[in-house]
Amino acid sequence: MEAQELFKKIRRMEIIARHLVDSSLAGEYLSSFKGAGLEFSEVREYEPGDEVRLIDWNVTARMGRPFLKVYQEERELTLVLAVDVSGSQATGSAGDKRELAAQVAAALGLAATSHGDRVGFLFFSDRLEGWLPPRRGKGHLLRGLRELLTLEPKGRGSSLTPMLQQLGRVQKRRATVFLVSDLLFNLEAPSFSSVALRHDLVAVRTVDPLDETLPAWLGLLAARDPETGRRVWLDTDSPWARRAWAKKREAVLLKARQSLRRRQVDLVETSTQGDLGLDLFKFFRTRQRRGLA
Repeated sequence: MEAQELFKKIRRMEIIARHLVDSSLAGEYLSSFKGAGLEFSEVREYEPGDEVRLIDWNVTARMGRPFLKVYQEERELTLVLAVDVSGSQATGSAGDKRELAAQVAAALGLAATSHGDRVGFLFFSDRLEGWLPPRRGKGHLLRGLRELLTLEPKGRGSSLTPMLQQLGRVQKRRATVFLVSDLLFNLEAPSFSSVALRHDLVAVRTVDPLDETLPAWLGLLAARDPETGRRVWLDTDSPWARRAWAKKREAVLLKARQSLRRRQVDLVETSTQGDLGLDLFKFFRTRQRRGLA
């Protein structure tokens, strides 16, 4: 990609993400994710109904009347954007799923950056493709987006293992991790459950219409699996072939959803033909209503 074209693409992505964050996502993001813990703020005089366990007995003894320790949430978050850059993400009939993943990363990253949170990037295929440790600032966010858009992955397949291993090695403190992928692969990876317990893990499924149904108007189509390189002929005029395609994709998605549900990992789905801002807004609202925030 030419430097000027890349700059224009990132700039356009930033403008769109800024509009989404300013119009609807900023407050929703802020209220949907807890901070890293609690930190001591001050002491104040005890009032009837206060939690007795929070009484500061040293101050109480000095003042001769009960005082309470007051804590506030440590708001700063660490956000890790774990993005699938395998071969299947570079496909799409209505748009490139990898570019959609970059739009997801831009919107979430900008929401986090706007509140002073740290943002990190992890790129994976069937191996670790790149790691940018969490830092604050828009410059760091734009660097991550640039690397995502220009990265030429060494692997073509998909596997959760390299992502999970990297998080286990480098991200010791609890983080909010967004797994951005089409999820068209086996999610039953070792240590998935332990990582989901340690971190606040959310899956964002990037969807393209071709992932679910074959169009009926293409006739005999020569297709190549972007991850294995295997070539096949698809007769899109055949109702049987279209049903078989849809049934196979439904089975893969069902297994993915079951795997995420068992580990209590939230799932957001957004399409190359959809409205990303609305999809994220609905997710944040649902999360708040469930009382997870």
